[in-house]
Amino acid sequence: MMNNKFSVDARFYARSGPYNVTEVAAVMNGIVAKSDHVLSGVAPLQTAGSNEVSFLDNSRYASLLEKTGAGAVIVHPDMVNRVPPSATPIITTAPYEGWARVAALFHPLASASPGIHPTAFVASNARVDPTAEIGAFACIEEHAHVGPRCRIGPYVNIGSGVVVGEDCRIGSHATISHALLGARVCLLPGVRVGQEGFGFANTKAGFLTIPHLGRVLLEDDVEIGANSTIDRGSIQDTVIGAGSRLDNLVQIGHNVRLGRCCVIVAQVGISGSTVLEDFVQVGGQAAMAGHLRIGRGARIGAQAGVISDVPAAAILLGSPAQPRHEFFRQVATLKRMVRQPK
Repeated sequence: MMNNKFSVDARFYARSGPYNVTEVAAVMNGIVAKSDHVLSGVAPLQTAGSNEVSFLDNSRYASLLEKTGAGAVIVHPDMVNRVPPSATPIITTAPYEGWARVAALFHPLASASPGIHPTAFVASNARVDPTAEIGAFACIEEHAHVGPRCRIGPYVNIGSGVVVGEDCRIGSHATISHALLGARVCLLPGVRVGQEGFGFANTKAGFLTIPHLGRVLLEDDVEIGANSTIDRGSIQDTVIGAGSRLDNLVQIGHNVRLGRCCVIVAQVGISGSTVLEDFVQVGGQAAMAGHLRIGRGARIGAQAGVISDVPAAAILLGSPAQPRHEFFRQVATLKRMVRQPK
């Protein structure tokens, strides 16, 4: 019988601690009254106990804050007066960031268990750092390089010449070819990196495949969601900029270049040779035509269809994508037309 009350399951997540409130606050640079109260874990407001820490980042849930049994709560200064007397407020102007740091304190990522599983294949001229972990049935091909403290999951294939930087995590069944990975790159299960892109010439005799001679460059701190695909470049490199986050089921075409800290939500498709500058955000199921430039800080709404260049900081919605105010004006006009009597 399953217990519906949420708690972090020790079968799946490593645990550290306990820590007193002052130590917890220090991790997130929070402000807290000096206290020796000991906390042993994290939990949501509605189920947290006196030995657990919780957080509030959305004022819509203030009623849960007032009733919480948590021993400490991470809150914005504006919500301190809603914290019950039984809980110690840990004050910060960025509660969600604070929660991320505290949750990682109690439940750190598992470190690599150095060694190569006996069922794994490692080519004789591949280089695997002795601090790396190579999982069951993984395949490390010729001249590949796996850096320090990497965790390579079961059934992963790392192709010839691929470089995997330090502290990377590669999920099970991922495949990597024609690629260079920076430090702390995370690929979730089933990711495909470096395969040939969708490029061909149309001839009288039929389609002629164009050789793809580029690479994929994943810069430091990139994270790629499960079953996403990143094609290698045709005559230049496909680049995912440092700190970028791609959700599950994202398709990145050949020669695409993402800047720093871009966010791409699930089921987005970006066609070949399109460039996204730094800090672009793209909503789920949006699509972009090829050879476009999306300006720095632009935001593309869910299911938008982008067919032309986008200026910096623009906010686009709809298909074809258009500025937000124009989109809502058209929606309002259509609603008025529908309401008009015949």
